[in-house]
Amino acid sequence: METAGYRLSVTGSGSMSSKVQSTGPRAKDHQASAPESPPPPEANAEAIHFLNSLRQKELQMLFFSETLAMVSNTGEPQGELTIDAQRGNHKDVSGDLLHCPLVHAYSKGFMDKTLCGNSLLGYLSWNLEIKEQHSQEFIKFHVLPMERKMSLLKQDDQLAVTRRIKEGEEVKTEVTFFPWHSIAGFISESANLLLLRVMAWRRMVPSDARFLALDTEGKLCHSTYQALGSQTIQVDHQQVEVFIVEQTIHSKEGIPLSFQFYLLPDGHLAKRVQVGFPGCCMITKMPIIREEDEIEPRPVFEKKPLMWEEDMELYSRFLDRKEELRRSHTRYLQQRPEATALVSDFLLFLLLRQPDDVVTFAAEHFGPFATSWPPTPGLRSSDRPSPFV
Repeated sequence: METAGYRLSVTGSGSMSSKVQSTGPRAKDHQASAPESPPPPEANAEAIHFLNSLRQKELQMLFFSETLAMVSNTGEPQGELTIDAQRGNHKDVSGDLLHCPLVHAYSKGFMDKTLCGNSLLGYLSWNLEIKEQHSQEFIKFHVLPMERKMSLLKQDDQLAVTRRIKEGEEVKTEVTFFPWHSIAGFISESANLLLLRVMAWRRMVPSDARFLALDTEGKLCHSTYQALGSQTIQVDHQQVEVFIVEQTIHSKEGIPLSFQFYLLPDGHLAKRVQVGFPGCCMITKMPIIREEDEIEPRPVFEKKPLMWEEDMELYSRFLDRKEELRRSHTRYLQQRPEATALVSDFLLFLLLRQPDDVVTFAAEHFGPFATSWPPTPGLRSSDRPSPFV
């Protein structure tokens, strides 16, 4: 089978560069001109300020796994969606492992009786900047199966986006590079799942914030969030209040894509609806609502006098120790009678003379006993006589 292919290189106005390669029986040699690109979209200050307000402790409170059922508009089960956010390890350019948020989501089900599914794995920074992300989507059409893969990877001062689309036997690969400074406020698919949990936890959406996102064609565009208020829904025979957030991806080339997320107070997703699409995802079992731990002040205990004489155990220990010391002192004096004689003589003369200066009298009394020791030199040195010689 003869295969043809073409390669197209396009460079915008300093904002991004892309390279497309297509192979397959339907591809033909083709060279396209490079039209002048419009200025790339930018996130506004409100969006960047919101991302900068995120804290590691807050995000760690939102690390949990949840599973939703995919149901049709008639209520029939179509599959499952699982979203898991946890603390992961990512190797940076220098080879060091760094702790960071890890988001893993996957689903498998049927769309119009056709098997389909997708998976998502993303590593983020603590303010939701993308480090690395890999996503895959497949739809097993009987005639022309379709598979799409996308990888996002931070490389030094740029973000590399690789898209690979396979339809039947045709494979199309596109690589786009975005300068890192041009994607401030960019929200990847994995970051979006954590960002929604933050909005539910704070119960607020940044007003007039315009983030950046990628549309279905991998093009950079604006993404906005709007709070639609609160609503009471039934989950697992319970009435619960949810906070509704609508996300809209404003593609420059296609129609806007909107999703509505029904969020519980701790960030759990109770329901997800794609506007204009039949069916939805919803939880079937009420999760345990997580609450922020309140740090209680340290207790203050009043200082009370210790009445140890009234405590039988303490008083008994006191008497035992007192008797132990008495026997030890008595044994010592019995083994050294000269000590008793010296102290007795000193007290006898002290009481007889009753001097005003007791210290001087003691020095004069015990002074003669020092004559049996060598005189102490005026200048002390390390060469001191040993008392054991």
